[in-house]
Amino acid sequence: MSRILTEEQQHWCDVIGEFAKKEIEPIMLDWDKVTDPSKAIPFDAYAKAFKLGLNTFEIPKEYGGNKVPLDVAEVMYEEMGYYDGNFASVMQTTNLALKPILIGGTPEQVQYFAKHIIEGKGYAAFALTEPQSGSDASNVKTTAVKEGDEWVINGEKCFITNGGEADIVCVFASTDPTKGTKGISAFMVPTSTPGFSATKYEDKCGFRTISTCSLKFENVRVPAANLVGGEAGLGKGFGFAMKTLDKSRACVGALAVGIARRALDEAIAFVKERVPFGAPVSKRQGIQWMIADMATKIEASRQLVTHANDLQAKGLPFSKEAAMAKMFATNAAMEVCTDAVQLMAGVLMGGKGYMKEDCVEKMFRDIKAYCIFEGTNQIQKIVISGAVLSGKGH
Repeated sequence: MSRILTEEQQHWCDVIGEFAKKEIEPIMLDWDKVTDPSKAIPFDAYAKAFKLGLNTFEIPKEYGGNKVPLDVAEVMYEEMGYYDGNFASVMQTTNLALKPILIGGTPEQVQYFAKHIIEGKGYAAFALTEPQSGSDASNVKTTAVKEGDEWVINGEKCFITNGGEADIVCVFASTDPTKGTKGISAFMVPTSTPGFSATKYEDKCGFRTISTCSLKFENVRVPAANLVGGEAGLGKGFGFAMKTLDKSRACVGALAVGIARRALDEAIAFVKERVPFGAPVSKRQGIQWMIADMATKIEASRQLVTHANDLQAKGLPFSKEAAMAKMFATNAAMEVCTDAVQLMAGVLMGGKGYMKEDCVEKMFRDIKAYCIFEGTNQIQKIVISGAVLSGKGH
């Protein structure tokens, strides 16, 4: 990693590297080939990661987690992405699901949600997207109706990462359809609750060793205490969701930086060892220029991610910068992975990078998901342009 690390950052890089080289790298290509998407999840390996605290490093220590500063979390996400984006996203999604509770919940609710992660299987999910809405996150049709001391939830969510494994889900539902986004509330729903079910497991192009599925809520009853923020949180769920995505976008950018770094390292190793016509491929100017572009895109991405996180850590406005970091870093990683495949598969009759046996081919398929989830990169452009045109920075 071409950056100066603090002692704590280096510690976690060492922990992640040692673990991933032993438990993740040797198995992921095989797991990626499993055809049944509901069975393509290496539970044992992920469970070992949970024991190291890789799914709880955004949970405050007073709630049983091992929370680290934001600059350390950034490095951890990048390093996990370097070894495998799917593995990294399992951890990131669990922390994502907790964010609305940290933003708008009571201390008792944070404790409740964190306990399900720490004492359960280790997974949590963030359930916002619905079949009819896509990127229009405000178009929530799932409903929650108050009956006595309970809320009754009905509806369907789709494309929910960790949805089939989660012990608890943060669900966004309409509590007053007449109020639009101000009628959306957030609820904590344990997946053991009657009426909850994970249905369709998506068979994806990439991102295969992490579940993405639909969730159904059929008269799911949760206590009134599970309304995030209590009565004061009624109708504030959409705001919690948007703040959550703002806080998470630079994390996605960090994951993308890690994936791009690995793709570049694999490409460099290949062009150095391949010697056609008496000279290493790496000596050819056209190849050198591709490598230079790839390395520059990675460094620029990292700077955007770090800047967004720095603003957030200082309590300054960061929504525009987080959107920039997510959009640029994931687009850049897509380009870097594409070039890595080209260097390893197309340069002087290679072929290697396009084969299923190679991790670069997997990264090429995996990275596309990062340009789509947590707000497509087109949505990021709307966020960025809106901020710039309103005079909030340029």
